[in-house]
Amino acid sequence: MNKNWNSKEFKIGVLGGGQLGRMLIQEAINLNLHIHIMDPDQNAPCASIAQTFTCAAITDFDAVMEFGKDKNLITVEIENVNIEALEMLEKSGVQVYPQPHVLKVIKDKGTQKQFYKKNGIPTSPFVIFDSAQELKNASIELPAVQKLRTGGYDGKGVQILKDAKSSFDAPHLIENLIDFEKEISIIVARNDKGQISTFPSVECEFNPEAHLVEFLFSPAEISQEIEKKAKEIAADLIEKIDMVGILAVEMFLTKSGDILVNEIAPRPHNSGHHTIECCETSQFAQHLRAILSLPLGSTALIQPGAMINLLGEKGHTGTAIYGGLSDLLDHDNVFPHLYGKEQTKPFRKMGHITITGKTLKEVKETAEKIKDIIQITA
Repeated sequence: MNKNWNSKEFKIGVLGGGQLGRMLIQEAINLNLHIHIMDPDQNAPCASIAQTFTCAAITDFDAVMEFGKDKNLITVEIENVNIEALEMLEKSGVQVYPQPHVLKVIKDKGTQKQFYKKNGIPTSPFVIFDSAQELKNASIELPAVQKLRTGGYDGKGVQILKDAKSSFDAPHLIENLIDFEKEISIIVARNDKGQISTFPSVECEFNPEAHLVEFLFSPAEISQEIEKKAKEIAADLIEKIDMVGILAVEMFLTKSGDILVNEIAPRPHNSGHHTIECCETSQFAQHLRAILSLPLGSTALIQPGAMINLLGEKGHTGTAIYGGLSDLLDHDNVFPHLYGKEQTKPFRKMGHITITGKTLKEVKETAEKIKDIIQITA
């Protein structure tokens, strides 16, 4: 890695200009890093704070090649990018993290599951189909979880399939419904020297209508044995996929005590936002350390925390109006993060709130008090 990584001449490009890129820039400023963003939305959250902003499609080969040709390093904040362009840029000498071979595996949920099976990563049973008709012709026990192989994001492209007539008519996979006790997540990082570091576990509670995380708590209320096992699975996974950067590993803890990997994301993740206030090193700082070949930071938990996603209200689409901010700021140990999105729509992620406290009990009590204070309407 170039020793002048914090000089203006060292250009870090990020494909995607949403809230993850925004928080990455906020962390990068502390290290005097120069972040250049590419996103198809001219009003993307990163547009006003990036060193430079390129408005173009991150799925377009020529646009990504043009953006990347003068960059020293490229990373991503979303998986749906033009991987062929990243492969070409990597061959030309641009460092690309996470590496294109990682993105190829993860971008397709079917390929993801096949990778788990081949490499002994515990996961739920699954079957891959190319179309709705192929599913209808098969003998599959329903209800089951159906996921589009590509294009799904933030709860889209996932459904509980009760009748084959309601199937997605596109390549997809069917997974057994898991009778789980908890959904947990482990954030793990790895640099190019092979150093690996895991964050404390988080426990997720989902909005059943939006299929999005509504709350998360850290540390998860699980035994030390389960925590150790979950971290070992995450570390094993990032090593086997040979990835540099930060990886979010979503898992099910079954009622019998087994841990099954659900999905992974090769970037900072919603389940790691609390690390900004709660851990010695945030997930965003850790990602930057990893891709810059720097020593990974301590992930020790400073204090227990909760994170609440701020979602656009149902039935509201248009210019965002944030109600309740003043009332929210009347509470101690509450930290709002607004993403700078001008337009709201139902269940769109518009921001998050982190709550800290001396104990998890205290954190949960505060979270319950303030969860409905902010209303994002149009």
